[in-house]
Amino acid sequence: MPVGRNSKKQEVLRCLFRAFHQRQPPVFTNDDVQPIAQRVGFANKFDVTKIDSKYILPEEMRNANYCIAHIGEGKHRFIRELQQWFHDFEPIMQGEQITWRYRKSLLNDLHRGEASVISLVLNQRILHDFVYEDVAASPKIYIPGRTRANLTYQVGQTNLQTQGLQMEMDLVLEYQGVVTVFEAKDKLLRDFAVYQLFHPAKFYYEKLHEKLRQDGLSAKVNACYILKSGGGKRSPLRVRFYLYEFKDFDRLDSIRLVRKAEYHLQPR
Repeated sequence: MPVGRNSKKQEVLRCLFRAFHQRQPPVFTNDDVQPIAQRVGFANKFDVTKIDSKYILPEEMRNANYCIAHIGEGKHRFIRELQQWFHDFEPIMQGEQITWRYRKSLLNDLHRGEASVISLVLNQRILHDFVYEDVAASPKIYIPGRTRANLTYQVGQTNLQTQGLQMEMDLVLEYQGVVTVFEAKDKLLRDFAVYQLFHPAKFYYEKLHEKLRQDGLSAKVNACYILKSGGGKRSPLRVRFYLYEFKDFDRLDSIRLVRKAEYHLQPR
């Protein structure tokens, strides 16, 4: 029986964990990944450390409470903060389920992926209804793509300092003094790596704090995770929203849920 892609990825992670987690510091690079990935037969060395959910990690790492933190310039560090590094999505209650009538567009299902999810919720004003509770809201839209930043913060008992850390952002909106960063997935997940929201939120918080403090102004930064599922004849189209804030932008584990909802899309 052929070995699946996720199994191969877990095997590469298992080998890296055994080779590097007891070193001081427990840091490895993309170049360290390359020979192990080749030996296992995993094609993309850069994809090995992209871990959206703790369930992607091999059981050996999860049992030892380890995860992988990105520290920039192609470097990664094993840290013993698994429970703080990942956050379980809160369950959607019955009263948080909303029926949303919409008219399908020509390009609705032409593509899949994060960009398609963002386009759907923007064009159908579902995002406006959830985030701003106003379908007529007109936020300023920024599509930043990738940027680099130097960040210092704490998670659990671990202090992290990044250098030239590359961040990918799906969307950033600004409305009435609030900046919201978005992460979107074209699938349902049980949990997520908090850094996906924390890194860009902290980046904007620090930039805004530096820019506005001289004028005595303030701005709020929060973050929203969007999950889309279904869309076929047998699977109704659903979109889940989770709005979070960070109580302390020096701590990744200070994440707090603001509100959540699930939209059931019904074509007109």
